[in-house]
Amino acid sequence: MDLSSELVHALLPLYLATVLGASMLTIGLVEGIAEATALVVKVFSGVLSDAVARRKPLVVLGYGLAAVTKLVFPLASSLGWIVGARFVDRIGKGIRGAPRDALIADLAPPALRGASFGLRQALDTVGALGGPLLALAAMAWFAGSFTAAFWVAVVPAAIAVALLVLGVDEPARAAPPAAGKPRLLWRDVRRLPRDYWVVVGIAALLTLARFSEAFLVLRAQDSELGVAGAPWVMVVMSAVYAAVAFPAGTALDRGHGARLLSLGLAALIAADLVLAAATAVPWVMAGAALWGLHMGLTQGLLAALVAAHAPADLRGSAFGVFNLAGGLALLVASVVAGGVWDAFGARWTFVAGAVFTALAWVALVLHGTQALRRTH
Repeated sequence: MDLSSELVHALLPLYLATVLGASMLTIGLVEGIAEATALVVKVFSGVLSDAVARRKPLVVLGYGLAAVTKLVFPLASSLGWIVGARFVDRIGKGIRGAPRDALIADLAPPALRGASFGLRQALDTVGALGGPLLALAAMAWFAGSFTAAFWVAVVPAAIAVALLVLGVDEPARAAPPAAGKPRLLWRDVRRLPRDYWVVVGIAALLTLARFSEAFLVLRAQDSELGVAGAPWVMVVMSAVYAAVAFPAGTALDRGHGARLLSLGLAALIAADLVLAAATAVPWVMAGAALWGLHMGLTQGLLAALVAAHAPADLRGSAFGVFNLAGGLALLVASVVAGGVWDAFGARWTFVAGAVFTALAWVALVLHGTQALRRTH
């Protein structure tokens, strides 16, 4: 599914800006609302997966909905259709996200939890690497036709749903409660320990600092790459992300969580500063590589920490709340990034990202070390 989604994601900001004439603020709103929707919906799907003691049906629904919406992008004739398709696509992502992560936590041996989530991030990113490459190939093959390239995204989405339905078996779990006696109540939130909330807080601060990756593509377009070559920035970012995610997960299992997160924060500050100052293609690519290094060092780590600190019967809810915080932060970050870009230019958008990342680093030093020590 990432192959399909990232093909669309690599081209959509360019399509909005060059074909539909959308402003940077509009693009920030579209991306922020879309991604925030996905992360907010994860709260409800995660809680539901805990309540009914089933994960796979929700995962199938989420992937299926995302696959269906891929048909809308090549047929859309206005900004409204694009916004609607992006919105519904992210609802599908939201439905599947928390139950999928909870299912991985259910299946993974505790001593290999970091490696398991690192592997998941790495494989996701293989698709994210292939998506922009497929976008570049499709744009070249179809002479720059966005519509034809969007049709290509339909095929891997359909295959993903078929593989999920036929190839994934859910482990047996405790039966859901009797009708009329809900098992999950608001007071269950008190069972989530302090270290879990510290992880949620650090992740939210990181998301404020790391606005939508659509702005990476738009930064690349400003360079000599132009519209046709801009998706290469996502290829570079995803390649580094995929290469780093699994080794970072295994390092987390060996107790190096605080060091990994510190390195990830340093990489994001460096990425923002390089992209702010970039005047040529090599510097844009260097900034994208540092961005991918940050993602590889932090994303699987944070997911593994959520799994480690949440009670087993509340994992779906814990991932849902974790992603709600990230969704709200992403909405704010993307809107602010778009507004800053329109008002002051690309450079100051990335400078602002570096400042927020430095604040997250301070929070980690002051409050986050203990929460990063235990992964199983």
